[in-house]
Amino acid sequence: MAESAAAHAAAIAQAIKASGVVVRLEAGEFLRILHRQDEPLIVLARGGFFQAKWRYLTTYKGLAFFAESPDLLPMPGRAQVIEAKTIWIPR
Repeated sequence: MAESAAAHAAAIAQAIKASGVVVRLEAGEFLRILHRQDEPLIVLARGGFFQAKWRYLTTYKGLAFFAESPDLLPMPGRAQVIEAKTIWIPR
């Protein structure tokens, strides 16, 4: 199961590199996207230079969604969460 989730996360990352499309959302809107899915897959990493932030990445209906929050967001109970070392999104 973990291998499948890791493979899916790698596919998300590859799709982002290939398409270059990432939708940035506020944390609340990101949570609304998560709650629209039965079993969301979320990649999570802590990052930031001057102030630590949590970074989140998921896909929904073919688009990649990204959000940052100073606080850890509550994940839906049915979510699959992958903790990554970093998440880098082009600005």
